[in-house]
Amino acid sequence: MTTNRMDRRQFLRVAATCATPAIIPARALGADGNVAPSNRTTLGMIGLGRQAIAYNLPFFTSQSDCEVVALCDADRWRLEVTEERTASYYGEKKNRCPKVPKCPRYADFREVLGRKDIDAVMISTPDHWHVPMSVAAVKAGKDVSCEKPLTRSIAEGRLLSDLVARHKTIFRTDSEFRSIKQFHRAVELVRNGRIGKLHTIRTTVPIGSSTSPPFVKMPVPEELDYDFWLGPAPVKPYTEQRVHQIQGYERPGWMNIRDYCDGMILNWTTHLNDIAQWGNNTDRTGPVAVEGRGKYPPPGSLWDVCYEFEFICTYADGVRLICKTDTSAPHTRFEGEAGWIQANFGGVPLEAEPRGLLDSKIGPDEQHFPLMHEKRDFLDAVQTRGQTLEDAEVGHRTTSLGHLGQIAIQLGRPLKWDPQKEHFPGDDEANRLLSLPPGRSPWSLEA
Repeated sequence: MTTNRMDRRQFLRVAATCATPAIIPARALGADGNVAPSNRTTLGMIGLGRQAIAYNLPFFTSQSDCEVVALCDADRWRLEVTEERTASYYGEKKNRCPKVPKCPRYADFREVLGRKDIDAVMISTPDHWHVPMSVAAVKAGKDVSCEKPLTRSIAEGRLLSDLVARHKTIFRTDSEFRSIKQFHRAVELVRNGRIGKLHTIRTTVPIGSSTSPPFVKMPVPEELDYDFWLGPAPVKPYTEQRVHQIQGYERPGWMNIRDYCDGMILNWTTHLNDIAQWGNNTDRTGPVAVEGRGKYPPPGSLWDVCYEFEFICTYADGVRLICKTDTSAPHTRFEGEAGWIQANFGGVPLEAEPRGLLDSKIGPDEQHFPLMHEKRDFLDAVQTRGQTLEDAEVGHRTTSLGHLGQIAIQLGRPLKWDPQKEHFPGDDEANRLLSLPPGRSPWSLEA
């Protein structure tokens, strides 16, 4: 079911300008809720863990203008479970998607990218695969939605952002917080001056685990291609807590191991700090200074990410972002000369002082931002060739805040940062931490 956007658009232009317009059935043009097969975005799902199975797959299969046509994972059990669910989703809508229920399954994502009939991919893998797979997808001519945190280093974020811009790829960093009503409303109020001049932003995220399970060497499960799962990461002996639960979807161990992920300092901060950057109108740049402190498990622990931290980013205009772990509900709080507003995760209503600013109306000539589901934003951009609300550059800049905080914590000293050149001026020690060690062949990144 190949989608040819240029042919489709040419056809619609011709149909609109013909002196004697042809009579085209409403079903063929997508009227009355029907979307013609040629107008659907064909999507490959790469990575089928708990995020994909709980959120990403159900949404994409529910959209009449999208068809999931490929499933990919290094774990064969997850492939089988996801295929059954995909068939179930589509089996209830056979009139819409006559080509289902059978979805081809792949262990190697390169086979998905090699299919000419696939328009876009949703990457829901462990973090260490995000940029290598996104780069490969962009080079293969696919549009990309990729889970946050987008990157494992500032250098690979810059590489990806530049590549996406050069190829004019549609890209969506898949974080849902711009689609949550409270956070969206807070940003509109701040950007339209309701709290006066902004001076401080506070973001809080959950505390990570300080206790690491013991390493127990285990045989690799028969259904897991462990070498492919490792991909660009260093070769380490298999244990279930290094990867994910076998035949299950509990919180995976890889989220606590720096070979694959940076823990809470990237995993959660990219949600709340994305709202901070958006409200501060700095989501395509960054701070000029950073300092921080944090705690890591003892050396030799299997789980080795920073589990408790605070870092402070200072922007050129003096605004400070204070990001830390806390036992309170995750939130973003904006403080200005005329008041403050706080958006909390978990459905809690907005808080503000003075309270009356929550009743403020945004006028027609003020700044308005669309409120829509993040994956709907991606599909709309794929079909219109427009820009998403959180493209690769925005995702890279948001993720960079966590990387900057972690570098300051590792070095134990304040750092100056140049957000235009994206380096630490005159600081070779800090600049060496902007890149990861080269990945295993053939996964080393090249633009």
